[in-house]
Amino acid sequence: MTQETTDHNRPVFDQLHPRIYGIAAALVAWFVLSAWVFFGHGGYTSLSLTFVTVLLFVAVVLPWVLSRAWRKSQLLQHQQPDAPSFQDWRSGDLRVWGSRLRNMHAAIDVLLPLMAVAFGLTAIGIVFAIESAAT
Repeated sequence: MTQETTDHNRPVFDQLHPRIYGIAAALVAWFVLSAWVFFGHGGYTSLSLTFVTVLLFVAVVLPWVLSRAWRKSQLLQHQQPDAPSFQDWRSGDLRVWGSRLRNMHAAIDVLLPLMAVAFGLTAIGIVFAIESAAT
């Protein structure tokens, strides 16, 4: 049996660091770019990709605009300090539905599906490009 020491004095945050949201937006942009580069060659395919691009653009930009408006209203009301540094945030915990989760585990849980989709579509596109060049 091993005894693990736990640090009970870690800071607890109630939201993800802004850098995590930036990485998520970059992964969505990677997905859209790889879809257009590898699969945007046909007539009706371009129309479908246009709708998907607009949908993902709205899904990224709308929450960003709302968060900026909320942050501005909070600064006018309470004059809260800026977000903590990424190093401080990384060493803490995240409050999730009455429980606590390590911040790095929460970041991995958020970013892993986006990375799988973006990198997976890129890999499929590369295989598709190699196969179409070989024939």
